[in-house]
Amino acid sequence: MERLEVKKLHHHFGFTEILRDINFTLEKGKVLSIVGPSGGGKTTLLHLCAGLLDVEEGSVENSFISSSFAFQEGRLLPWKNVIDNIALGLLAKGEKTAVAVEKSKKIALRFGLEEEDFNKFPKDLSGGMKQRVSFARALVVEPSLLFLDEPFSALDIGLKKELQTVLIEMTAQKEISILFITHDLMEAIRLSDEILLLKADPGHIVKRFSYELPQNERDNKYVYNESAKILQDEEIINTFELELK
Repeated sequence: MERLEVKKLHHHFGFTEILRDINFTLEKGKVLSIVGPSGGGKTTLLHLCAGLLDVEEGSVENSFISSSFAFQEGRLLPWKNVIDNIALGLLAKGEKTAVAVEKSKKIALRFGLEEEDFNKFPKDLSGGMKQRVSFARALVVEPSLLFLDEPFSALDIGLKKELQTVLIEMTAQKEISILFITHDLMEAIRLSDEILLLKADPGHIVKRFSYELPQNERDNKYVYNESAKILQDEEIINTFELELK
């Protein structure tokens, strides 16, 4: 069974302790989010899980067949057009150019890009279009596990919901597992099977929230109601330093 298992993970930058005793498991077909305030070690934890940083103490065991990463910024190559940017991972895996281009065009359309956008370069794209390309590039390789680093934070409400809907469709069909970080509790509730609350100085898990209702059945009313509940939680209030009146 494919899974990502994190055990007794600690991490330091120099003499500064960033993460302490992190333990969790992400099973195949599930979505797990890590929420917490800025500067709490969320990105460091995600990078350790994705193999972008070396594990110093503890373990990260990833048995997923393949994985990809979508960052907060598009990180597109400025000298390549939309389709060439999307096709990068396929070509790196040895896919034939014609096949890679065809797959890239198909997924570009799925993420709301138009054929007239295919030959545009990053300088000609809006921030939202760049993020569509970034998602398409991460998913065209059909990863078993997708890492997301606050990918919706700079998007308007409409585009955010549109991209989230695509991910929800994929998870409903068990096409993909997702580990993502966010500071947006409503976003976490809409997408996650489980939410880990990470408190800072150093980053450590103080609470877990689980949701049984399938993501494709979570309408706005459900998300608003669950958000209202979670905002009453003492650990959420303390971690985010909320003052409820």
